[in-house]
Amino acid sequence: MTLNFAHRGSLTEAPENTLPAFQKAIAHGAKAIEFDIQLTKDNYLVVCHDHKLNRFNPWTNKRITDLTLSELKQIDIGSSFNENYTGITVPTLDEVLELCPKNILLNIEIKNIPVIYKGIEEQLIHCLSKYNRFENILISSFDHVALKNVQEIAPTLPLGMLFYYRILNPWDYATKSGLNIASIHPNNVYTDRQLIEQCHNKGYQVYPFTVNKKERFNELVAYGVDGVFSNNPEIFSHE
Repeated sequence: MTLNFAHRGSLTEAPENTLPAFQKAIAHGAKAIEFDIQLTKDNYLVVCHDHKLNRFNPWTNKRITDLTLSELKQIDIGSSFNENYTGITVPTLDEVLELCPKNILLNIEIKNIPVIYKGIEEQLIHCLSKYNRFENILISSFDHVALKNVQEIAPTLPLGMLFYYRILNPWDYATKSGLNIASIHPNNVYTDRQLIEQCHNKGYQVYPFTVNKKERFNELVAYGVDGVFSNNPEIFSHE
């Protein structure tokens, strides 16, 4: 059985990484949801992919790291998607954890590049502890130092190692990293049968991003992939 992730919620139906997007994904029966976290100026964990907000609100070019949570909550990121979502704002991690049932696997990506958020790993573990959410949690990042920091604080949390570009033998790199890697998350454009088989031989699951076409999804399933990140409800609600 493949375990597919709703990428930033159901982002074709509601503004990405917002509570409505997660509600839509849950309504579709998604078994797993992926989202990104960053830190505000006053050290609150919020869920957003971009470091700047101008893609969601053309009237602001502010970075999340330069805004307090109160200031961030004044910025509408919903109306640019659809006027029905006017007033929707960037959610906190607390709000997302309160919304998502514990039986849904949450892939929390630490968005640590190009801004390096000092202490984000400690804040994340503290928040998970507050909600007793250490089951059905997968922490991923392109910043592998952030994964190391997570492991030092919470050694039992499974980690997902993200790769954007092709590297030689990522399965060996993951093994030699000394990290508690549960899964490899490669860009789907170079994910093939060999990569999947080699990762499986090392004990890693493989979840490529971002797979939106059914034909490509079916191809990857035939290769033996464990699941994908997808914006397509037909894929992320597939079992």
